[in-house]
Amino acid sequence: MTIDADGDITLQGVSVRSLPKVSLHDHLDGAVRPETVVELADEEGIDLPETDADALADWFAERSDSGSLVEYLTTFEVTTAVMQTSAGLTRIAREFVQDLVADGVVYGEVRWAPEQHLNGGLSLDQAVEAVQAGLEQGEDDADREGRSIRVGQLITAMRHTDRSLEIAELAVRHRERGASGFDIAGPEDGFPPSRHRAAFDYLAAKFFPVTVHAGEAAGLDSIRSALIDGRALRLGHGVRLASDLEVLSRSGDEVRVKFGSMARWVRDREITLELSPSSNLQTGAIEAWGEELIDHPFDLLYQLGFSVTVNVDNRLMSGTSLTRELALLARTFDYDLDDLEAFQLNAAAGAFLTVEEREELIDVIAEGFAA
Repeated sequence: MTIDADGDITLQGVSVRSLPKVSLHDHLDGAVRPETVVELADEEGIDLPETDADALADWFAERSDSGSLVEYLTTFEVTTAVMQTSAGLTRIAREFVQDLVADGVVYGEVRWAPEQHLNGGLSLDQAVEAVQAGLEQGEDDADREGRSIRVGQLITAMRHTDRSLEIAELAVRHRERGASGFDIAGPEDGFPPSRHRAAFDYLAAKFFPVTVHAGEAAGLDSIRSALIDGRALRLGHGVRLASDLEVLSRSGDEVRVKFGSMARWVRDREITLELSPSSNLQTGAIEAWGEELIDHPFDLLYQLGFSVTVNVDNRLMSGTSLTRELALLARTFDYDLDDLEAFQLNAAAGAFLTVEEREELIDVIAEGFAA
């Protein structure tokens, strides 16, 4: 199989890009177009490491491929710098939706941390409203093109600050105006979800859905805290959950595995894993298993029946798209269209939507793959 210059691949005579997809783990500040960064920085007098869009894209890719989540996160200082005004946030959110549509995404959730976008004088609510305006403009753009997409906000608190309860209250305030769920992000190791128990207690009392970054830069204790303290319905990455599995033997495609209690709980309760293959390589999340995509425990988790989903994490930093991530997995693990459809159905089932809306989304995916 060959992935073309646009990151697409043809399986069984079908372009992967043309298939309906669901994106659950997609950061707004990790998805800004390089040319937009350059233009907004020029307007606002912000210095950049590179002023040519292509060179800047290369800079992001080089700095992000460090094997360290902490180093990876430093690149966001550049993108967040141009996301401090209402106009900038609205433009970037609109372009985000346009890029999802071009990627074949029919439902997406975009996560971002409003507390990082207040340097230009915006309030938290104004920042959320600016992003929502852009998302709705992008959805309208798609409608005019005869395409259909829906995008919700995952309002995110930074785990190394002390504003999580305030951000949780912000999310609930906007639950009828675009906010689909809550997340915590940022440096994981040393900042467990238990630090934000008050926020998670509040969200549980409000029946507001939660996904938690866990099992990316820290191990099973972080995942345990996400499940117990955070009441997480989904795990952001969660890749290190595989360390709670003991492979007893392998024979061809047959694998005998001993489950740890946490891994069995996540599998049996169908708690969604938001896996991001390229990003997981860049940040060293799979270093316990190797340094190549073939070493990623994605396939093991899939074969064992976990609710695995495929995500981009940060389109800019990883130079990727959802189509490209699916193509890489198909080429590496010899997946066919049935496998790719299973990943989309898992994502639809895990989406922060009503049961009726999830069923409609599942129908859209099934019809698209069948066609």
